[in-house]
Amino acid sequence: QVQLVESGGGLVQAGGSLRLSCAASGRTFSSYAMGWFRQAPGKNRELVAAINRRGGVTYYADSVKGRFTISRDNAKNTQYLQMNSLKVEDTAVYYCAARGGSSYYIAPGEYDYWGQGTQVTVSS
Repeated sequence: QVQLVESGGGLVQAGGSLRLSCAASGRTFSSYAMGWFRQAPGKNRELVAAINRRGGVTYYADSVKGRFTISRDNAKNTQYLQMNSLKVEDTAVYYCAARGGSSYYIAPGEYDYWGQGTQVTVSS
């Protein structure tokens, strides 16, 4: 079991930046592949970015490439999402997710553990 707690969400103007954090507790963090997902009202949950357990391989949704950066610090049991050049359409609840495995994973159904989510609102 692993417990995930997101933080860092908030209200920001378009063009601004936020950094989300996801703190993990429980079994060894470094054994988990991690991901960030988001869900806007009336829409399906979608992948934002994913990272393998060692942090050497990452994957980004096309909509955030060049603006968002996923990273992790296994010594601190924490993963991050640096979000720059934020757009109104980035507004959503952002979720941290984890699963065992050596690769990165894209589909929400591939993840076993989820945080409670943190709201990100980008105003125009």
